[in-house]
Amino acid sequence: MLGLISYIVIQRTKEIGIRKVLGASVNSILFLLSSDFLKLVLIALLVATPLAWYLMYQWLKDFAYRVDIQWWVFVLSGGIAVILALITVYVQTVKTALTSPVKSLRTE
Repeated sequence: MLGLISYIVIQRTKEIGIRKVLGASVNSILFLLSSDFLKLVLIALLVATPLAWYLMYQWLKDFAYRVDIQWWVFVLSGGIAVILALITVYVQTVKTALTSPVKSLRTE
């Protein structure tokens, strides 16, 4: 997750600089990048949750003392993934948004 958001922020550094010059706040830039990244995380959760449930169900059904998988395990793991994604996006975006826009625009 850290590598992906770092790559996205590096690609969009000039865009962030232009938005800063035009008066965008750090919060609006943070919202812009976090909404894009959270869509990816939610799609990954929608794909991974049924697949994980099915695979764990198939694996656990062969045991003599069977344990059912509770629904809250998936909610908790999804919540932790979203929180980690938000923290990662926040740190990388704020670090880039607080730099001078002149530095990001001067490189070209």
